[in-house]
Amino acid sequence: MASLQAPCCYSSGSQTSLPARFNIRQDSFSASCLRAIVDIRSTPQPLSISGGSSLIPSFLQCSSFSTSNSLDFCSSFTVNASSSGEDLSEKIDSGVERLQQIIASRKEEDLRERILSGEFSVSSSRSRTKKIRKVLMKWGTFGRSLAFFLARYERNYLVQQAKKVPEARGDVRAITGQPFFIPLYDLYLTYGGIFRLTFGPKSFLIVSDPAIAKHLLKDNSKAYSKGILAEILDFVMGKGLIPADEEVWRVRRRAIVPALHRKYVAEMVGLFGRAAENLCQKLELAANNGEDVEMESLFSRLTLDIIGKAVFNYDFNSLTRDTGIVEAVYTLLREAEDRSIAIIPYWDIPIIKDLSPRQQKVAAALKLVNDNLNDLISICKRMVEEENVKFDEEYMNDKDPSILHFLLASGDDVSSKQLRDDLMTLLIAGHETSAAVLTWAFYLLAQNPDVLAKLQHEVDLVLGDRMPTMEDMKKLKYTTRVINETLRLYPQPPVLIRRSMEDDVLGKYNISKGEDFFISVWNLHRSPTLWEDADVFKPERWPVDGPDPTEVTENFRYLPFGGGPRKCVGDMFATFENITAVAMIVRRFDFELALGAPPVGMTTGATIHTTAGLHMTFTHRHRFPIIPVVEESAVTTINENGSVTSYRPSNGSTKISNREGQEVKK
Repeated sequence: MASLQAPCCYSSGSQTSLPARFNIRQDSFSASCLRAIVDIRSTPQPLSISGGSSLIPSFLQCSSFSTSNSLDFCSSFTVNASSSGEDLSEKIDSGVERLQQIIASRKEEDLRERILSGEFSVSSSRSRTKKIRKVLMKWGTFGRSLAFFLARYERNYLVQQAKKVPEARGDVRAITGQPFFIPLYDLYLTYGGIFRLTFGPKSFLIVSDPAIAKHLLKDNSKAYSKGILAEILDFVMGKGLIPADEEVWRVRRRAIVPALHRKYVAEMVGLFGRAAENLCQKLELAANNGEDVEMESLFSRLTLDIIGKAVFNYDFNSLTRDTGIVEAVYTLLREAEDRSIAIIPYWDIPIIKDLSPRQQKVAAALKLVNDNLNDLISICKRMVEEENVKFDEEYMNDKDPSILHFLLASGDDVSSKQLRDDLMTLLIAGHETSAAVLTWAFYLLAQNPDVLAKLQHEVDLVLGDRMPTMEDMKKLKYTTRVINETLRLYPQPPVLIRRSMEDDVLGKYNISKGEDFFISVWNLHRSPTLWEDADVFKPERWPVDGPDPTEVTENFRYLPFGGGPRKCVGDMFATFENITAVAMIVRRFDFELALGAPPVGMTTGATIHTTAGLHMTFTHRHRFPIIPVVEESAVTTINENGSVTSYRPSNGSTKISNREGQEVKK
């Protein structure tokens, strides 16, 4: 641990050293950021620290680091402190945060340049024996024969190599500290629609080609399992609907899908509206007080409240009190992602498992979620035992319309462990993905006021001031397109995982059994060869009077809910949930990104999160009244010759038509 101590000077410019010192401890300098902790170790005094002081690490002053970035850092690090120690600490924290952002940005640019330069390429096309064969050709008949043998062997070798998938090798540290799907995009632009990415003993095939994605997910889906996904999610979801093998998945899907019948979804739209109204009340209070709000956490709490009622008939009420469930779920998902790229399964090593603070936190989070699930299952079982209602296809208990109640009332013969796995999957997947979609939808809307205005106009016309209904979902067409486009730019999840269970052929490449695949939805959705203006937020790319975009209509270049047999079963539920929340918020508020808020960066759990939250400012929206257009009645006179004269008093126009209805010129 390196320690730097820098004396500070008075704001008057004197160089007298003060008793107060800053201690900058460089805990770690990973591939993406420098984590600096700044402590004030004595009574704060008026100080002035110039950007050029020794507090700036020397590596930021070298010629390889851009001058503009250095200047940006220096200006953000300048501190003109008052007598308040808290103000001084906040300004120093701001400077350190800016330093972290500069280093992360620089590292990302360096990695992109290294990828584009071909540094990670594994070359197999150039001759490796040419120089040796030249020497052998000088050794007479025997040497020429040996050279000929080497040439033929190398040619056969290169032919076989040409049939192998292009390969990139690298150090896993190169992608730590940033969303892993970002370097995958740069690699895709360099190596194409399918390539192998190798990190030490780990090897993955990265797919960014819609035809190959369709083959894996639909055409030959039986030959591919969830593979590594099932392994890394086993500790949290067990054999739930997402990670389950095909045999278990078929049985559980037949049990769960009937619970999502039309009557249930219609009831849920009302639930969506009531939950969104609770969020609007919090935003109302913030708007009245002129306070900024962090929307990512609020959306997570909103969707948790919704999934709690929809799946368990339990009100987490997380918008008004902190149950710890949101943080626990996020902890579990981050752990799952970290395990997916880990070189060794450290979580299975007894000493690390028992003593690691991180693994202890994971265990505590898992226990909290499991305890809540077990309590909810017990409550629902007692309720089902007490009722005496005939079960049918659209069965729904008026007091408890939840999926859990449906499953228990249906007589579903399932173990307590499998039921727990199913419910855990619905809890995590059902609130995590929708919260992420809403977060990025509002991020995009805040930067595209023209889209927001068009969206608000539609909501005003369709809803007015009433709660949304099932029928309104079909009418809110532009709102739906906003959700469609948000899912294109920020897919949830950004990567789908599969494993080959038998040998296969993908295009011109032979694939062996046991290969792990990352289908990069991010790459598919942002590919410049598949989309016009791929990085532009443009809901109009899909006409409102056309079909809703799906993997089928877009031929697998667009995978908002996956594709094939294992497509998300809750796609309609999630879409209506998002439409309702967006509509109810935008009709009451205008909003923008909060001034002075940290930049909105990306990080991943199972979905794409922000690095420091989505801080926004909400204000009350002043709506102009909608004036209905009233058709003016015309004064009509039938003439003696059978012609008809129509007169409009508003503009004095007169129209004369003959007996056949044809207009006659005056």
